[in-house]
Amino acid sequence: MTTKVKVGLVQMTCEADKETNLAKAIAKTREAAAAGAQIVCLQELFTSLYFCEVEDYENFKLAEPIPGPSTEALQAVAKETGVVIIASLFEKRTQGLYHNTTAVIDADGSYLGKYRKMHIPDDPAFYEKFYFTPGDLGYKVFQTKFAKIGVLICWDQWYPEAARITSLMGAEILFYPTAIGWATDQDEATNTEQYNAWQTIQRSHAVANGVHVVSVNRVGFEQDGAMKFWGGSFVSNPFGSVIYKASHNEEVIHVQEIDTAKTDTYRTHWPFLRDRRIDSYQPITKRFIDED
Repeated sequence: MTTKVKVGLVQMTCEADKETNLAKAIAKTREAAAAGAQIVCLQELFTSLYFCEVEDYENFKLAEPIPGPSTEALQAVAKETGVVIIASLFEKRTQGLYHNTTAVIDADGSYLGKYRKMHIPDDPAFYEKFYFTPGDLGYKVFQTKFAKIGVLICWDQWYPEAARITSLMGAEILFYPTAIGWATDQDEATNTEQYNAWQTIQRSHAVANGVHVVSVNRVGFEQDGAMKFWGGSFVSNPFGSVIYKASHNEEVIHVQEIDTAKTDTYRTHWPFLRDRRIDSYQPITKRFIDED
């Protein structure tokens, strides 16, 4: 198996109609495949507007089973184009039980499985705890035709533990489907600081684990213009260098070639995994370490 992989990032705006968004994502996936992509990552919850800005029971109607209608449509596209698809969806597990879930579809159209978001935020305009039960499948890796990949989702990206565990499971690339933005009444300095923090934490996961990181965010105004999703999707190499960064304002389809063999080079010369003191890490399982 070649170590060179062409990764497609689809950064797009969304609207209220679910079928329109799915059709748009499929069209852009085909476009990325035509440009040479082998693995295509779609943004978080791409079949709808980001509905978590409010707590509204009507939004539960957006959910679907996984596997289900959207995965079936994407499986057909994967088989047709020969690409792996990473698809973030609102999962209805059973009556009254919902997850923020990403399905992974292999290049032959087969459904490889799903990852359920582990870390669920609850902030103004990001009321995800109202909708999503925390993931219970643990961290996951998926052996696709082109690479063994790890998938984490949005708020997971702030937690080094999630990236570390997924990397230790053998992930050659970490993918983060994302939906994050700025309140439009915020000043530019705050916007810049927030984006830089978001990018920096993910680049640090690349450095600490010696793997490429691919983060795909939505873009555009939602919540009647009160929220601007900041786009800025990017790819980091295993030493934290940004080798691609998307616009903050425009829809983007980008194909980036990466070489997973670079992991060995970086891990050999900067042997962070070799020098881990796994005998000393038990305190990390505590919520907080009190002095007494």
